[in-house]
Amino acid sequence: MNRISKFLTSSLVALSVASCGGSGELDSEPQAVLTEDQVATTENIDALVIATYSYLGNDHYTAPNYLWPTGNLRAGDAHKGGNGPSDIFAYHALSMYEPLVPDMESFPPDLIDLNNKKWTRNYTGISRANSALNVIQDTPADELATADEKSAELRFLRAVFYFDLKIHHKHIPWIDETMTQEEILATTNRDLTDQQLWDKIAADFRFASNNLPAVQQDVGRASSLSAKAYLAKTLLYQAYEQDELHNVVNINQQKLEEVVSLVDEIEASGEYGLYDDYAENFLAEFENGRESVFAIQRSLNDGSPDGRGAWSSALNAPMSGGFGCCGFHVPTENFVNAFKTDNSGLPRFSNFNESVYNVANDYVDPRLDHTVAMEGKPFKYDPDLIHGGDSWARAPGIYGNYTGMKDLEHPDCDCRGENGPFPIFSLNTVLVRYADVLLWKAEALIELDRWEEATPIINRLRARAAASTGRLNEASMYRIGTYDTFANKTEARQALRWERRVELGLEGHRFFDLVRWGVAKETIDEYLTTERGRKPYLEDAAFTKNKHEYLPIPNQQINLSGGIYVQNPGY
Repeated sequence: MNRISKFLTSSLVALSVASCGGSGELDSEPQAVLTEDQVATTENIDALVIATYSYLGNDHYTAPNYLWPTGNLRAGDAHKGGNGPSDIFAYHALSMYEPLVPDMESFPPDLIDLNNKKWTRNYTGISRANSALNVIQDTPADELATADEKSAELRFLRAVFYFDLKIHHKHIPWIDETMTQEEILATTNRDLTDQQLWDKIAADFRFASNNLPAVQQDVGRASSLSAKAYLAKTLLYQAYEQDELHNVVNINQQKLEEVVSLVDEIEASGEYGLYDDYAENFLAEFENGRESVFAIQRSLNDGSPDGRGAWSSALNAPMSGGFGCCGFHVPTENFVNAFKTDNSGLPRFSNFNESVYNVANDYVDPRLDHTVAMEGKPFKYDPDLIHGGDSWARAPGIYGNYTGMKDLEHPDCDCRGENGPFPIFSLNTVLVRYADVLLWKAEALIELDRWEEATPIINRLRARAAASTGRLNEASMYRIGTYDTFANKTEARQALRWERRVELGLEGHRFFDLVRWGVAKETIDEYLTTERGRKPYLEDAAFTKNKHEYLPIPNQQINLSGGIYVQNPGY
C-alpha cells in the first residue's frame, strides 16, 4: 500500500468533528474539535492534503469518479444492465436522455439523484482543497518550507474536481480560497463564461506543473508531469469553442499547439511509456506502472470501515462465475461491433454495425477481448473461468449478456473484498493513462493539419494491440493492421476518433469526446437507429441537440443558491 493510503485513516480521524460534550449545554466548549492553529504545522497540513486526495476515492456507484454511467451509457457504448429500468432509474434516464430532469430525486423507486450527488461530492472535494489552502496562507513561512508544493498539490486536486464538474454541467460556480462567505453566497454559475472557466481550471493545473517535482516519492501524488497532462487535456477541451447552445463554432489553433508542446515535454521526460501488453493496464499487479499517469488509489483492509476499494464499480460484476452481483454496465452490440476489422486489419468504418459480431466469422481488433467478456470466452485471461452467457447476466432479455471487464478483476484476486453481495476491488481507477495522452497529441496534430505526424502515434497503439494476444482466447480471429497514410484530414480524423473508441473503450471518455467534437447528436442518433431494433427498451430514447450535451444544474442547487444559479438550455 502506498504512503497516501497508509496516512488516509489517521488523516480523516485527525480532521473529524465530534458533537458537543455530554453536559447538554448549548454554550459549552466543543470537544474533539481542531482549530486551524492546531493543524497549522507541516505534518498536519500534509494530512489536509491527503484528506483532499482521499475524496477522489470517496466515490460510490451513486456518484462515481469512474465515469461509466455518464461517459459510457450516454455514448451508446454500454447499457445500464441490472434488473430492468427501475433498478437505479437514474442510470436508465441517462441511457434514454429525455427522462433527465433537474430534480432526479422525484423519480421512484430508488430516488437516487445521481446528478446532485455528483455535484455535491465534487464541491466537497473542492471545499477540502480550499480549506487546506487557507491554512497554508495563514502558516508562517518558517513552519512550512514547502508551501508552494503543497499548494500545487491542492490546486491540482481542486482542478480535477472542477474539470469533472465542467464536462458534466458546463456552467458552474467557481469557488476558491480567496473568497469570503459573503462572496461565495453571491457567486452564480454564470459569473464566468465558458472559456473563462476553462482558464481558471488551466491556471490551477499550470501552477501545479510549475511547482511540483517531476517525480514524487509517494506513489499516487500528483507530479509536474501529471499536472502537464491534465493541463493538456484541459486545453484540448477548451480548444473546441462552443456557443451558448453547445455547438462547436471554432477550434482554437493556439490551444492545440500548446497541447502538442505539453505532450512533447511529457514524452521527453521518459517517465511514462506504453505497456508491452495492453492487458497490463487492467490488472492489479501492474497498477501504478509506466502507463498510469494519474490514478485514484484504491485499497482494502486499510483501517477504514469498508476499505477504499472501487465502490464506483460495485454493481458491475456478473451474476455468476464466483462474483455475486449485480450485472450492470453491459456493453452494447454497437460497441462490440466497432472492433471488427477488414481483411487488412483496419476498422470497418462504413459497415461495422450491419450485423452482430460473430466470433467464428469476423476478424476483430484484439482489444475487444481485453475489454468485453462474452459467452464462451475466458474472463480475465483464465481458461478455467468461461463466461456463461445468459447465466452471467441479470436481465439478458433486456440488455444482453456481455460483461465489461476493464474495471473488474478475477474473482479470486487478492484485490477483492466484499460488502454484502457486492464485490469491491482495490484495482486503481486510472483517470489518465499514457495512451490517452498520446492520442490527445494525435488529435491536436490532425486539427492543426499535420496529420502525417499523427499517423505514427495511431499506428504505435495499433502495433501494441497486435502484440497483445498472449493472454487471449485463441478462438477469436484477430487481425489488426496499421495505416500507410491518410489522404486528407477527414480520413485522419475518422481514424483518430475510432482509435479513441477502441483503445479507451469503457473507460468513461466516449460521451465527452463526442460533445467536444460537436458530433454527439448525429453519432447517438445513428446508434439508436439500429440499437432500438436489437434492444426494444430503447424505443423511446431520444437525444435532443442543444440540451443533452450536458446534464442539468441540479434543482436542489438552484434552490440553495436562492435562485441565482441559471439552468442549462432545454431543461
